[in-house]
Amino acid sequence: MLDMLLNIALIIISVATIGFVYRVIKGPSTADRVIALDAIGINLIAITAIISVILRTEAFLEVILLLGIIAFIGTIAFSKFLQRGEIIEYDRNQ
Repeated sequence: MLDMLLNIALIIISVATIGFVYRVIKGPSTADRVIALDAIGINLIAITAIISVILRTEAFLEVILLLGIIAFIGTIAFSKFLQRGEIIEYDRNQ
C-alpha cells in the first residue's frame, strides 16, 4: 500500500515539475520564472526523497542536502539580479 502511494506521489510530483518547466520557458515575467525554478528545485528534492524511501536507503540524503543548498543559492542570486541588475558587485573606488 505504501509503495503504491509513493509511486503515485512520484508521478504527481513529476507532472508538476513538467508544468514548472513550461512556466520557466513561457513565464510572463522574470519573477515567475524565478519562482518556477525554485519550485523545480523543491520538486527535485521531493523526488529524490521519495526514491530514497522506495529503495529503503539513506544514500540519497547528502544529495537532498546538496540540492537544497544549490536551490537556495540560485534563488538568492536571481532575486539579487532582479533587485540590482547584477549578481556580483565590484567596488570601483579602490
